Amino acid sequence: MDTYIPRRLAVATAVALSCLLLAACTAVGAAAPTPEPDVAEKPTASGEAAPTPEREPYTISFGGDVHFEGVLLSRLRANPRTALGPIAKVLSRSDLAMVNLETAITTGGTRAPGKQFTFRAPASALTALKAAGVDVASMANNHGMDYMDSGLSDSLAAIRRAKFPVVGVGADEAQAYRPWRTTVNGNRVAVIGATQVLDSEFVQAWTASGDKGGLASAKNEARLIQEVRKARKNSDTVIVHLHWGTELQKCPNEAQRSLAPKLVAAGADVIVGGHAHILLGSGYLKNSYVNYGMGNFVFYNWGPETGRTGVLTLTINGRKVLKDQWTPATIQGGVPVPLTGAGRQQAVAGWKALRGCTGLAAKPG
Repeated sequence: MDTYIPRRLAVATAVALSCLLLAACTAVGAAAPTPEPDVAEKPTASGEAAPTPEREPYTISFGGDVHFEGVLLSRLRANPRTALGPIAKVLSRSDLAMVNLETAITTGGTRAPGKQFTFRAPASALTALKAAGVDVASMANNHGMDYMDSGLSDSLAAIRRAKFPVVGVGADEAQAYRPWRTTVNGNRVAVIGATQVLDSEFVQAWTASGDKGGLASAKNEARLIQEVRKARKNSDTVIVHLHWGTELQKCPNEAQRSLAPKLVAAGADVIVGGHAHILLGSGYLKNSYVNYGMGNFVFYNWGPETGRTGVLTLTINGRKVLKDQWTPATIQGGVPVPLTGAGRQQAVAGWKALRGCTGLAAKPG
């Protein structure tokens, strides 16, 4: 990833080159080339997306759980554009970047009754993510509706005003489960967010259903699988971002082990998520890539284990995950600071070793 051309520089170079070529064609009286017909939308007989001839590999980076409590609220108020600290350079190098936004976006709302930890942040949190190079976030987690229905309304209004893509939450069921779609390097990418973790007393109140707003719940497996199958039909890459796992448990739990192969069978190419506050292993389940735990990322408290974090960067072409890369970091002052030298090498080796209890493979197959 260190040699990857930043996407903003790559776009600017491409635009400049296009302008030069167009000027040259005009000078000799050449007609502009006729665009090739878009064949990407035509499904194959199996219902999967037909390959796009001009498709090239792209990179997508993932960070873990983000909120803006404690010291982080002070950073956000001081300057939203630098609130995520030095990790922003890592996120911005990739074509796409995603995190789990583990907070309601509100300054009011009604605090969830009886809940020990509730998180909320002003709308400038979305400004902070955008400035750090994050392209999409998921709010499908056990803190996304910490300030109940009024907090949900505020969150959705802030998302609309910011025009910042957020998945896993919506004003109704269709919106909550709906994927965010984008095209990068000819790849049509669909990102779906859902949570497998909800406090039992809030499952019904917080789950989007019919015309009722809320979160996309992975506890409703049939609904989530339906959305994955639907996305598979007209996408080159289907990514499912999940809030899952058991707090401080280093290996995936039975709910994770049960859901992952079902999503792979439905057509998911990448499954990434977190919740446990610590890092869990990553690897291949058949030809799909699964991450069981991204840990804390931008978080108000941290320790020897919970402060270990990093950025997972995948290189993807269509349905194939060609490469995974781990950029290790430690949380300092609430934000991830990338490691260097021997500490970095040791952290990468430790991250790879986490695969041991996952049942995942180091290579596809």
